[in-house]
Amino acid sequence: MFKKVGVVGAGQMGNGIAQVVAGKGIDVVLTDISEQALEKAVATISKSCDRLIKKEKISEDDKTKLLSHVNTSTDMSSLSDCDFVVEAATENVDLKLKIFKQLDDVCKPDALLATNTSSISITKIAAATKRPEAVCGMHFMNPVPIMKLVEGIKGLQTSKDTFQKTKTFAEHLGKVFVEANDMPGFAVNRILMPMINEAVYTLHEGIASVEDIDAAMKLGTNQPMGPLTLADFIGLDTCLAIMNVLHEGLGDTKYRPCPLLVNYVEAGWLGRKSGRGFYNYES
Repeated sequence: MFKKVGVVGAGQMGNGIAQVVAGKGIDVVLTDISEQALEKAVATISKSCDRLIKKEKISEDDKTKLLSHVNTSTDMSSLSDCDFVVEAATENVDLKLKIFKQLDDVCKPDALLATNTSSISITKIAAATKRPEAVCGMHFMNPVPIMKLVEGIKGLQTSKDTFQKTKTFAEHLGKVFVEANDMPGFAVNRILMPMINEAVYTLHEGIASVEDIDAAMKLGTNQPMGPLTLADFIGLDTCLAIMNVLHEGLGDTKYRPCPLLVNYVEAGWLGRKSGRGFYNYES
């Protein structure tokens, strides 16, 4: 198993991945361009551990050991001796291509590179490197410490060895690994995001209120969280980015983002992280 793992991006997904990896006694280097984001990430991991302690799933000693395995840096070259690196930056194709070019330069030749993208082509990301056979998709679900699924995506160039090692690593982290082909949205978001988009259309067309849409789907289809609550949790900007990938990549009008979703993102109403989305979280 990998002795040292890098994580690029200290946001919600990145700090969750770092926590799960460190929880297995593996050294983690968590990088971000912002020192403030890194400090916030470590604080988030600490609070997450506290919740697990209250639930008696880990001990105070386990928390201390876990945090001792998490190192932070704003310098990408700190990933030079990592065996495996997971990119968990914003869902922006140009940003991800830039990051993978940098990773290819700073990481050792035999390091494997994975992207936590939820919709962008693995084949395209891999082509930004000189080691496309060593690149694959490793899509964790949010919140990472709780959700059991990892969606594995093999790019056109990804080797069987890279994919098998990624699967083994995911299972070592206690995750269930499912395989999906490298098509826009893969499996999870190919199904989930059109449902969320239709929920927004249902609101946009005045068919039902925010609360009634969520209640209908929770109580009528046994979903633990309504689609609009889930959209706020994911981030409306992320939902829009994925819908744009589906619409552009598949060329079908059924994937056209709802104009109301576009309006909310343009207004800066991004969900929980901004304090307002379909619900108001500021009060």
